[in-house]
Amino acid sequence: MSRGTLLKSQKTLFMSKTAFVFPGQGSQFAGMGKSLAETFPEAAAVFAQADAALGFSISKLCFEGPDEELKLTENTQPALVAVSVAALAVLRAKGLSADYVAGHSLGEYSALVAAGSLDFGDALRLVRKRGRYMQEAVPSGVGAMAALLKMPPDKLDGVLAEAATAPDGSREVVSAANLNSPDQIVIAGNAGAVARAMELAKAAGAKRAVPLPVSAPFHCALMKPAQDRLKADLDTTEFRDLTTPLVNNWQAREIRAGADAREGLYQQVPNPVRWEQTVRLLASNGVTRFIEVGAGAVLTGLLRNIDPALTGAKFGEAADWDKLAALV
Repeated sequence: MSRGTLLKSQKTLFMSKTAFVFPGQGSQFAGMGKSLAETFPEAAAVFAQADAALGFSISKLCFEGPDEELKLTENTQPALVAVSVAALAVLRAKGLSADYVAGHSLGEYSALVAAGSLDFGDALRLVRKRGRYMQEAVPSGVGAMAALLKMPPDKLDGVLAEAATAPDGSREVVSAANLNSPDQIVIAGNAGAVARAMELAKAAGAKRAVPLPVSAPFHCALMKPAQDRLKADLDTTEFRDLTTPLVNNWQAREIRAGADAREGLYQQVPNPVRWEQTVRLLASNGVTRFIEVGAGAVLTGLLRNIDPALTGAKFGEAADWDKLAALV
């Protein structure tokens, strides 16, 4: 190896960084986290801590379901945070650390626990309330969400603007909720407006428009009542300055101050999750390796679509460790 090649290799190694990314709602399944708790004492301890913090067995709900209980938003959200923090505890026991953290929607709470800004117990209690507030913000059947696949980006604003007008001329809510990747945009709002947007999107060139089985229209203006209720809880919770920088959902901006962490959680409720921008900012800061910490592999799949040159791996089950260890 020439001296120039060696220096280039050393520079690449030096610049390569790792981000821990934390999944949000939609990644849950009955049985999640069970193998972690059975295999790693660090994970079992986290689940015991979660049960104590919430005053009921969130661990049993994670490990056994039933699905109808797990999918209730006020249960789903703390369950996913518990699994993510249990997986994080194992990674740390194995000696892994991150240069950056980020979380998709709900996952930002897990990311802030990882960054040392938010206590685990506080995060669990906050997201349980957050889930309840979101569920109660919009009556059942009033709202909806849908995924637009391969939607021409220059047509999105026009489609949403047209779809917001109801047949009687009144205005309804429909907007981008998750800007996930070049090929996937999730929209949310009033059910009628979302249905119109799906048809208009297909006519404008979207490959598919898929309704999502969700209990509420997250990350749109209909969530304003939930945002208002959550504010008092956020304001009475301690947020410390971050020990690891986080790229937030609201602005896709790197933050390090506790006050910015609190504001980001407040603002994310009715605003879109800027996930593609988040990943691209992390990559521009030298992150080449993304570890999805928690249930499922949604973010790992999105990563491949955003930039195939980036390395993604998941860790949410005991069996994931061998594959992850080979990468790190």
